[in-house]
Amino acid sequence: MENGKILDVQDLRVSFHTYAGEVKAVRGVSFELKEGETLAFVGESGCGKTVTAKAIMRLLQPPFAEIKPESKVIYQDKDVMKMKKKELQAYRGNEVSMIFQDPMTSLNPTMTIGKQIMEGLILHRNMKKDEAKKEAVNMLKLVKIPDAEKRIDAYPHQLSGGMRQRIMIAAALVTEPKLLIADEPTTALDVTIQSQILKLLKKINEKHHTGILFISHDLGVIRRLCDRGIVMNQGKAVEQGDVQEIFRHPSMEYTRKLLAAIPNRRTSLRRRTAADQERGEG
Repeated sequence: MENGKILDVQDLRVSFHTYAGEVKAVRGVSFELKEGETLAFVGESGCGKTVTAKAIMRLLQPPFAEIKPESKVIYQDKDVMKMKKKELQAYRGNEVSMIFQDPMTSLNPTMTIGKQIMEGLILHRNMKKDEAKKEAVNMLKLVKIPDAEKRIDAYPHQLSGGMRQRIMIAAALVTEPKLLIADEPTTALDVTIQSQILKLLKKINEKHHTGILFISHDLGVIRRLCDRGIVMNQGKAVEQGDVQEIFRHPSMEYTRKLLAAIPNRRTSLRRRTAADQERGEG
C-alpha cells in the first residue's frame, strides 16, 4: 500500500445508455484516499456523486450503465474493475462498506433488521449466530437505537425513517471496513441524532483509521467532518483540496456559488424582509 493510500481512482468515466442516447454521468474523475482520511464529495443533485460511489463498489449494472474501459479503481493495489465474483464479495461488505441514501429501498422488507446486520458478520467474519446477534445489539446501541434488544427483531416498516437510516449505518459499520462510503448518511436524521452519528463516524475514523468517502450536499456537515473535499459539477471534479481552504478561498465560480447558497441569519432576515415588503405592496 503506497504511502498509506487505500483508494486510487484514475480517469473514472461512467455513461448511461438511454432511449434518448448516451448520458455521460461521470467524466474523467480522479482522486486518492489515504488510510484514516475523510474525503468529501459535494455538489448539487445529479452532478455524479452517487454514481461515482456506486462505480467504486461495482454496483452499476450493464448494459444500461457502462464504466468505460479507461477507468481505473485501485483498492490497496488491487484493480477493482478486474475482480471476479468471489473477490468482489470479499471486497464489498468486508473491506469496503456503503451507507446508502435511501434506507427503504436498501433494507430487505422481508427480513428483521437483526438478521440484516448479522448477515455481514456471519458471511465475512464467520461468526456463530449467537455471537453475531450479540455484536448486532451492541452496534444498535452504538447508533443510539432505543431498546436495542427488542428492536433487533423488528422489520424495517416498523421503524421510523431516522431509525432505518441508523440501521443502515450500523449494518455498514459492523464489519469494521477499511473504507466506508457514506452517501448522504444523515439526511433523514434530526439535528441531535445527526450530531451523534457524525461523532460516531469521527470516532471510528480515528480509532480504526477507516478511510471515509463522504457524499453530501450539506456543506456545514462536510466542514465539521472532512479533511479534504472534491466539488462536482456536471460529472466533473471542478475543484479539490483541503476542506478549510476550499471554504476560505474557493478558486472556482461554481464553488463560490455553492458556498453563497448556504443559509445564514442574514440571508434568512433578508428573505423575511423581502416577503413582508411584497405582502405590504399587495
